[in-house]
Amino acid sequence: MTDLSALTARQLLAGYEKGEFSPVDATRAALARIEAVQPLVNAFVRVDTEEALAQAEDSAARWRRKEPQGLVDGVPVSVKDILLMRGGPTLRGSRAVRAAGDWDEDAPSVARLREHGAVFLGKTTTPEFGWKGVTDSPLSGVTGNPYDPSRTAGGSSGGSAAAVALGAGALSLGTDGGGSVRIPASFCGIFGLKPTYGRVPLYPSSPFGTLAHVGPMTRDAADAALLMDVISGPDWRDWSQLAPGGGSMTAALEGGVKGLRVAYSPSFGGQVAVRPEVAAAVRAAVGALAEAGAYVEEADPDFADPVEAFHTLWFSGAARVVQHFGKEQRELLDPGLREIAGMGARYSALDYLAAVDVRMDLGRRMGRFHSAYDLLVTPTLPITAFEGGAEVPRGSGHRRWTGWTPFTYPFNLTQQPAASVPCGTDADGLPVGLQVVAARHRDDLVLRAAHALYGAGVTA
Repeated sequence: MTDLSALTARQLLAGYEKGEFSPVDATRAALARIEAVQPLVNAFVRVDTEEALAQAEDSAARWRRKEPQGLVDGVPVSVKDILLMRGGPTLRGSRAVRAAGDWDEDAPSVARLREHGAVFLGKTTTPEFGWKGVTDSPLSGVTGNPYDPSRTAGGSSGGSAAAVALGAGALSLGTDGGGSVRIPASFCGIFGLKPTYGRVPLYPSSPFGTLAHVGPMTRDAADAALLMDVISGPDWRDWSQLAPGGGSMTAALEGGVKGLRVAYSPSFGGQVAVRPEVAAAVRAAVGALAEAGAYVEEADPDFADPVEAFHTLWFSGAARVVQHFGKEQRELLDPGLREIAGMGARYSALDYLAAVDVRMDLGRRMGRFHSAYDLLVTPTLPITAFEGGAEVPRGSGHRRWTGWTPFTYPFNLTQQPAASVPCGTDADGLPVGLQVVAARHRDDLVLRAAHALYGAGVTA
């Protein structure tokens, strides 16, 4: 019999349409996977079994009538516990957030999924307020990697990545403020997209400001395109959302990469020490783009590491997160979050605006770069997953998570679309990710290139 938990969203939808199985069957399979893998990787903070089955029954009735409600009717999904989902608390990985309250509002992306008939399995783990690139918190503990539970799933959308990788729902919503979709996608061997800022509406606004994006975490690029067609719908609560994109992301997949100008930057001009196994896997995948007809050349974007500017913006956001917390609440926080919040509180307005200047210059440089190249390809990360429960790899010499994520956070500063595509494994069997970046508003090119890589078989 078909293992429904192993199917993509598109395969599930095709099965519903043919009457081969129902949303109830798929939801039961996903819930069974959650029950099996939760003790191993700790991907969920809440599972809504009864509500999910009730939603699946409603969806099954619609499919029997040949009247599906939307693009993902009956598809089991999960939601990172940063985004509001009505019916239960959004604790954001924190013991300092009180669970009491009405909790009767959906975030825009969750609302669009509900309108399209998705089945909500529950909420996935996050570090406290999504502050770091690994997923552990005082509230929910450590989230393990699907390939080796003793290693980190990455973060901050680590629960979503682990869930998708293990068949606990075909689709998941993550957030990305410095790599938080792409980092766990790379470590867990799935696809993750950080769309252009504003393409997916966000509410409430993030304390980390316009660094924060909502994005799909899926088995492949085609499922991500489908999810983007759902969650990009407008929502009046986000004043910074972009105008409608003017076309379907799914329809844009088939363009291929023939004729696209691709810059391959293996190490940002020698600025990043990339593990040899990672470099080899990424280089091989880049070769597949060339074989598919892309014009590929080795070229580096013209910028120095903007980490200090990123820290100023990020740590200021952390200070904003805890600004109204009292002493007792602050004592409940992750010590690392408490530390960077203290640093952020000491920045002046001039410090912040100086960081904004760096950001604007970086955006200008990348705009010029993309006048010559359609796509930039890099490793997603220079390493594979390390031990769980640690912010940085043991013995790395890094102080903060940004030390081992130099390929991701620059494109939060520039608000460009960027995705992580699995492209192999290292000697320990741990996934390697390749990052595809395009100019702002060209999410379609990122998805096209990623889809072509899946078609070329480099993701197997």
